[in-house]
Amino acid sequence: MSNPEIEEIPIRDNMIRLGQVLKLASLVEDGVEAAELIKGGLVKVNGEIDERRGRQLHHGDTVTVNGRTVRISTPAGA
Repeated sequence: MSNPEIEEIPIRDNMIRLGQVLKLASLVEDGVEAAELIKGGLVKVNGEIDERRGRQLHHGDTVTVNGRTVRISTPAGA
């Protein structure tokens, strides 16, 4: 089994919330869909299911939904 390609998602600040990442990366259409996926246990952060929509994500964190993975990239890189 090969690793799925990981897409870099640049953000302008040092932190972004999980619900915002899902919208920014076009993994969901809106906040309602983001909330449903998160509550349903269908979103993984760094490989583990996370049900907190307000979870803070930082440089290098990954988010996986429906087999698609994105990685957070900040300007400072840290």
